Formats: sequence, C-alpha cells, structure tokens
Amino acid sequence: MIEKQHLVKLATLKMPFGKYAGRVLIDLPEPYLIWFSHKGFPEGELGMLLALCLEIQTQGAEQVIHDLKRQLAAH
Repeated sequence: MIEKQHLVKLATLKMPFGKYAGRVLIDLPEPYLIWFSHKGFPEGELGMLLALCLEIQTQGAEQVIHDLKRQLAAH
C-alpha cells in the first residue's frame, strides 16, 4: 500500500549516490530507474522508494508527485 509519507519522500528525498546524486527521486529519469530494476534496487527504504518511483513513472502518474513537490515548497 502506498502511504502519504512515501509520496512526500518521493517529492523531497534526494538520491544519495551515483550519477544522479542530489536529484530529487521523482526527478530521476525513467531509464535510470529501469536500469536499477534490472541490476537490483538498493536494500531498504531507498530501494522501495526507487521501485515505487519507477511504478509511478511507468503509469504516467508522476504529475501527482510534482504537484505535491510544489505544494511542499510553497510551505
């Protein structure tokens, strides 16, 4: 089940390492997430969030997270 806290983290948490270090998770390019899905997502919460991010992007629903990101930035 997707929880609100997961959506907030997708909109605010930055990638801690790699080619896209410092980029907010929802802003990671889909091909990078697909690469991770083939290589294996990291363990723990980050891996779960990256997998969720890929699912949201492949479903074309990332606008919801981008809207949330703007709302959080406005506060």
